[in-house]
Amino acid sequence: MARKRGYVLDYHKVMAKTDFRVLQATNNLVTAAYLEQRRLDRKTKELIFIVSLTVMRASKGHIQSHIRVALDLGLTPEEILEAIEISLPEAGVVAFQTGFDAWQDIVRVEGLEPTVSVHDGGSGSN
Repeated sequence: MARKRGYVLDYHKVMAKTDFRVLQATNNLVTAAYLEQRRLDRKTKELIFIVSLTVMRASKGHIQSHIRVALDLGLTPEEILEAIEISLPEAGVVAFQTGFDAWQDIVRVEGLEPTVSVHDGGSGSN
């Protein structure tokens, strides 16, 4: 799993110990739908995974595992963010923030601090 996917989640480790047969079955499904080369390339599949996990408000760690794989595949942080932003119209700001938070922790982009100009009296567009 680690070799093919590029990551292993904590529940995979527990399932390997407690119910390996079911883990194998679910891994076979993931392999067929996600890992094997079919019509969509791996980069596209990673973006779809990131968006679907964002919309479902998956755990930060789960979203981050796919962000790391996407980066390893050569996707840029901006491309990944653009994919996450697709969640806004359909799933809303709260779902978007789930994906954005996971993304920001990985890419470590610093935000801009708001400034107030003395000349605009605090009501300008800065």
